[in-house]
Amino acid sequence: MLITTVPLPPVVPSGSGRSSFSGPTPSQIPIPPRASFSASAIFGPASFCQYRLPLFGSSRKKRLTKKFFTGRLVSKMTDHKTAKEITADASGDMIFEPILEDGVFRFDCSESARAEAFPSFSFVNSSVRDTPIKSHNSPSYVPTFKSLLGQQTVKLELPAGTSLYGTGEVSGQLERTGKRVFTWNTDAWGYGSGTTSLYQSHPWVLAILPTGEALGILADTSRRCEIDLRNESVIQFIAPSPYPLITFGPFGSPTAVLVSLSHAIGTIFMPPKWSLGYHQCRWSYENETRVREERFPDPKSLVKDLHNDGFKAIWMLDSGIKQDKGYFVYDSGSKEDVWVQKSDGTPFVGEVWPGPCVFPDFTQAKVRSWWANLVKDFISNGVDGIWNDMNEPAVFKVVTKTMPDSNIHRGDDELGGCQNHAYYHNVYGMLMTKSTYEGMKLANKDKRPFVLTRAGFIGSQRYAATWTGDNLSTWEHLHMSLSMVLQLGLSGQPLSGPDIGGYAGNATPKLFARWMAMGALFPFARCHSEAATTDHEPWSFGEEV
Repeated sequence: MLITTVPLPPVVPSGSGRSSFSGPTPSQIPIPPRASFSASAIFGPASFCQYRLPLFGSSRKKRLTKKFFTGRLVSKMTDHKTAKEITADASGDMIFEPILEDGVFRFDCSESARAEAFPSFSFVNSSVRDTPIKSHNSPSYVPTFKSLLGQQTVKLELPAGTSLYGTGEVSGQLERTGKRVFTWNTDAWGYGSGTTSLYQSHPWVLAILPTGEALGILADTSRRCEIDLRNESVIQFIAPSPYPLITFGPFGSPTAVLVSLSHAIGTIFMPPKWSLGYHQCRWSYENETRVREERFPDPKSLVKDLHNDGFKAIWMLDSGIKQDKGYFVYDSGSKEDVWVQKSDGTPFVGEVWPGPCVFPDFTQAKVRSWWANLVKDFISNGVDGIWNDMNEPAVFKVVTKTMPDSNIHRGDDELGGCQNHAYYHNVYGMLMTKSTYEGMKLANKDKRPFVLTRAGFIGSQRYAATWTGDNLSTWEHLHMSLSMVLQLGLSGQPLSGPDIGGYAGNATPKLFARWMAMGALFPFARCHSEAATTDHEPWSFGEEV
């Protein structure tokens, strides 16, 4: 089955929802489907394999001896108002409690910090994070907290020789020991091995202890977060106060940790079988002149023709809606008051591909429902899948590449209520894909949706597959794509892949052939390239490929 991706002008958009996946979970780290070739299909039936990290030598670990349901531990904190270090006796002890299942613990700076913590976007059900369970276990490793000038630093010291992985969508090497990244979804065209912020945010670290056991650590905050792994065997998170730290384990293996993580954040949606095949896409399939003489005169007819030839069609929906009176999506959204607002209460306007655009405020249930119904109508054209792009959200011609932190989202109470963009930025893409997913379910509840997203947050795998953004046609990016896909799998998102052949630049026949061979083993296998580059279809390279 060959899938073609048809980029159309940004239009419409969805609500909320998830489905269960009966196959391998993120915790089982499924690595790409194996592809079988036949005369009638490019990629045939797919299967998953399981990946396990190597185990390491042994070493002692520190354990607490007390056993209780909810505990208080003395820690040092800093009063950000006075910038004076004070002890827990003066401001309240750090607290922890078992949640979810045996071996999982929530830590908060204090009882007041726990009460003030915002809802969880990562957990399938935020109340699970907030509800202690009965357990006689105690945590093996205990973090320290410090607050200064509105920033909370959480540090967890682990035994010497610990190896660190995770941190989500990051470039560079697989092992993250010695690295520092920032969770801030960013349009990062042409990123390199040292880029510190990409398109998705996963404030998550997977630690492999010298004993071979594994420990997962989640800083449960949607806001900009620094993950500092530069000091040996030390994990440090820095983000605006307050937020809880969740630990998973130690358990006997990385797989066991990821199984436990999946119980918190959910597994991937059940993808349609065809989506595990090969996808072909290019920016510059702008009209039918390469096939016909007209410019997309009849979308339904175009999709019908593709279906008759054995193709599936994925159409693109960006988050920026063209500000154009008379355009039905803009008129409908303005009437329903769905746009993200500036601090003065007027709709924010930023430039993206269509020109001046407004942006749906997906933090509101009514907006997600509005978008879902538009998606439902959109699917009636025969669309098989939807690609949500530019949903960091990306904005052109500004240094930050996104909307101002001061913009206002009138969010639902269960998401944190009315907050500025700094609070909702990292989950904007996830809420958009959740809405798109729901819209596809509305269109046909018996048909598995397929949504592809560029931006995301830990938990996005419940609604969408992803790819690793605008990479380059270089051997370095071919090499990096392997570790990036594995890293996403180790962070709860197993359905991912790079732009095969590289998005920007011209692949040589040898480079493209190597990338295609490796791409066949990725969970999501798509060739995609930028306009004004040489053709990157497999058949464009002649006998060399």
